[in-house]
Amino acid sequence: MVKLVAAYTDEELIAGCAKNDPRCQEKLYAKYYGKMLSVCMRYSRNKEDAIELLNMGFLKVFMNIASFGNKGSFEGWIRRIIVNTVLEEHRKTVNYREHMSFPEVEEDGVTHADIISELYAEDIIKMISLLPPATRMVFNLFAIEGYPHKEIAEQLNISEGTSKWHVNFAKEKLKKCILEGQKNKEVAYGF
Repeated sequence: MVKLVAAYTDEELIAGCAKNDPRCQEKLYAKYYGKMLSVCMRYSRNKEDAIELLNMGFLKVFMNIASFGNKGSFEGWIRRIIVNTVLEEHRKTVNYREHMSFPEVEEDGVTHADIISELYAEDIIKMISLLPPATRMVFNLFAIEGYPHKEIAEQLNISEGTSKWHVNFAKEKLKKCILEGQKNKEVAYGF
């Protein structure tokens, strides 16, 4: 007969990981794997790259877990480390022009709530993955992670105007993709 082991609390996992207990590290990794992989997938072109980023991020989590201090959300703390890992790797691989700037683009205020409500999350993620890498990075940081343009600019060593341009460019591309998808759907159904 197999004895079932009760689930560990975050506090127990943190304490075990701080002592480098491999069982606790494995359980912590398994507990947050799915959520953190989805974060990495938003910034990656493929699952292999996302898993590599995830593993680098978890290594940092394990190396710094003693500094958590139970202040705020543990999941939020892990997420922040994962996002920072993604940013660090992005900075290593993408070269931005020093003084690259783009004109400010005003939002048109047009919403397509009916179309968007019909989309599934995986459809939106697929659309976002089609954006150019720099635009995808900025858009995810702004729209998904909630970073302000000033912080994005500092993290990526770009101007705030460039950050705003990328977000607006992404919105326009996504809007076009959504509208084209809706037109294709209407044609398929004979509307």
